Amino acid sequence: MELWFTEDQTPEMRISCRVKEVLYRGKSTYQEILVLDTFQFGRMLVLDDIIQTTERDEFVYHEMIVHPALVAHPKPERVLVVGGGDGGTVREVLKHTSVQEVVLAEIDEKVVEVARRFLPTISSGLDDPRVKVDIGDGIKHVKGVRGAYDVIIVDSTDPIGPAVGLFSEDFYRSVREALRPEGLLVAQTESPFFNSTLVQQVQRTVAGLFPVTTLHLASVPTYPGGLWSFTIGSKVVDPRNPGQERLEMAAGLETRYYSPEVQHQAFVLPPFVAELVQGGDAG
Repeated sequence: MELWFTEDQTPEMRISCRVKEVLYRGKSTYQEILVLDTFQFGRMLVLDDIIQTTERDEFVYHEMIVHPALVAHPKPERVLVVGGGDGGTVREVLKHTSVQEVVLAEIDEKVVEVARRFLPTISSGLDDPRVKVDIGDGIKHVKGVRGAYDVIIVDSTDPIGPAVGLFSEDFYRSVREALRPEGLLVAQTESPFFNSTLVQQVQRTVAGLFPVTTLHLASVPTYPGGLWSFTIGSKVVDPRNPGQERLEMAAGLETRYYSPEVQHQAFVLPPFVAELVQGGDAG
């Protein structure tokens, strides 16, 4: 008998993967957690029936939520990751030698525990001495600090349940206050195909709070539509032009998707996405 996992990515579209083995199934205070060993994507983390990450394509998402912003910052030393309990974003942040501390603010302790146990290639950085794991509400964490971080990365789940507040204007305003003078915010902002209204809304909100606001794209096969967006809000620097010295540093990063060339290319938007950013029809 064949075992398949199916995610309803939209009301009219599904993705299915054939499963070798169910490695873990349980519930936390916040959500149902699954770890599956799939034929196509290797080990897969699923929360409330939504694919979060897989061994096969996680590097794309995690590299692209981290490196464009950290390369742009002149010297990132203290970084906050909100969400991202699987540890992949933390792993990428630690590749920057200037980083002295990474704080992971994750609301669901069980996700961290499960990732450490079943996804070691993704969660490998969580035990680094530079990492502090803070189990609790990331929104409250951000509101409780001022001028504390060089980069804040919002590695959230989809904007449902406890993650809804991570897409609000109030939260982004708190992020701005929690950043140092040259600080940057970076957040995953869903699919420009299927979440165009959200992309446009976040762009408009962040642009009202940060002098520099950009959108960049990456291809993540297991996410709806395969094309994923990331929004950066910056107090000073422009991630589209980080400077030659920072790009030379970036050339030494050990990556599989990101490169200095990708730093430039990812911000070149297809016309339909550029129209969203400019406030056109969200479709």
